[in-house]
Amino acid sequence: MTEKLYYSDGYIKDFSAVVRSCTEAEKRFKVVLDKTAFFPEGGGQKPDTGFIGEVRVVDVQEENGEIYHYTEQPLDKDTEYLCKIDWEQRFSRMQNHSGEHIVSGVVHGLYGYDNVGFHMEEDYVTVDFSGELTREQLDDVEKRANEAVFSNIDIECLYPNPDELDSIDYRSKLELTEDVRLVKIGNVDLCACCAPHVNKTGEVGTIKLLDFMRHRGGVRVVMRCGFTALQDYREKYTSVYEISGLLSAKQPEVSVAVERLKKENDALRREMSEFKINIAENDKKNISFVDGVSYFISSFYDADMMRVLANFGMEQSELSVILSGNDDAGYSYIAASNTLDMRNVAKIINSSLSGRGGGRDKMIQGKVSATYSEIVDFLENLNVKEV
Repeated sequence: MTEKLYYSDGYIKDFSAVVRSCTEAEKRFKVVLDKTAFFPEGGGQKPDTGFIGEVRVVDVQEENGEIYHYTEQPLDKDTEYLCKIDWEQRFSRMQNHSGEHIVSGVVHGLYGYDNVGFHMEEDYVTVDFSGELTREQLDDVEKRANEAVFSNIDIECLYPNPDELDSIDYRSKLELTEDVRLVKIGNVDLCACCAPHVNKTGEVGTIKLLDFMRHRGGVRVVMRCGFTALQDYREKYTSVYEISGLLSAKQPEVSVAVERLKKENDALRREMSEFKINIAENDKKNISFVDGVSYFISSFYDADMMRVLANFGMEQSELSVILSGNDDAGYSYIAASNTLDMRNVAKIINSSLSGRGGGRDKMIQGKVSATYSEIVDFLENLNVKEV
């Protein structure tokens, strides 16, 4: 089996290893080394990437105890190569994984909830707990977790034998009996884990619990640690800074300014809606009537305005057709009738005016690409008795 260097030292950035085998595997190459510091995907953490010699490692997986490095090019068997891990990515994951242990340990210590799910993306971590937590409780968890970070506690890896394991109270999602590796963070947490971790909690940096939601009877927490937490702060600071400038408001007061702007916008929308309906009501006198058909064509009507005239027109004629648009962009239409089969009317309008649409029994809507003159000609020559 490949010697797992990452198991005992998570800070190995480069190492020399001999290629034991290299085989093709679905447009990639499957490489086995005599030893590796590349962490394979597992336990919610994604695999390391990097280089074996000059060849890119794009994936690392463990199968039946053996570790396979998936590369973009083949490597020579029985040849020693200098291997390099993408360290910035690895260290960020170590920060987030160690931070997750701290948070899970605090939650378990305070409430007895188990960590029943863990997944790490490149810029955030999700943790699922077996019980529900409020925002206030999570704020307290975040404070305690950061206190553990600032205390700069040693993070140790322990390898108890089966007899010792029986007497140890530790967190684990699985029933483990042998080859167990425990990650101990002072009195904060003790958890079975195979992944690399930082050596001291101070290296985790800031822990920030970003969001939470109910999930399968418990709670799912979204968090960031270290450099990803710093990136989150930068992104949000940039947004708040820009919003502050746009609203001419102090940064701590942007939410109040946005709420005020929203209320003003809602009031303007209501006023605009009333104004548009008044325009439509006033245009009732401008509807054209010809042989049982009423119609009106505008360049700026929206659907609500068109419905006002359609409802009015259907009471004055057998068929009311209201359109809005222009020759370049086409015309939206709403048609209504109390007596006609509007599904059949839709077919006639769409086929005659190069359109598409449909709707309910009394009202249909759609869009046509015919010109203004073609539409008028069609409507003024439409025989509703044949519809």
